[in-house]
Amino acid sequence: MHTVRLATSLALAILVTIGCATHPGMRDHGGGEPGASALDRGLKEMAVLIEKTVQDPEKAKQAQGIVEEIVAEVKQSNQQNQQFHQQLYKLNENYEAGPEEFTKILDDLNNNRMRTASKILGLRFKMKALLTAQEWNALSESMAMSRSRYRHGT
Repeated sequence: MHTVRLATSLALAILVTIGCATHPGMRDHGGGEPGASALDRGLKEMAVLIEKTVQDPEKAKQAQGIVEEIVAEVKQSNQQNQQFHQQLYKLNENYEAGPEEFTKILDDLNNNRMRTASKILGLRFKMKALLTAQEWNALSESMAMSRSRYRHGT
């Protein structure tokens, strides 16, 4: 369970930073170029953070690749989760459906989440191994600063 929390925290940290670049209120106020997807703008912001904190261009390129892998994994997981939820909705319509049918789908959903969390955790450690402690701390602080700009009510 601790592994899931760590992986989820890393994914959320990256995605919140990406999401912050895509804050809905920024759309009409120069929050990005017209036509660019929210995810594209967020990935660009992450690329800038990496570029500023990772001095070696090759390492920065590898770190950006890891972020892109994390985002791809989250997108794939979200699509799969939507499919599981659709299965649950359909099963819910079936008056004759038994608890074991629901349990099987929920088990598959949870196994998918665990697989995703494990993969993201592996990618987190891959990125950590790539960066120095100073670079890791600087990137973490930059991401925290980026997120804090968009927090409301805190």
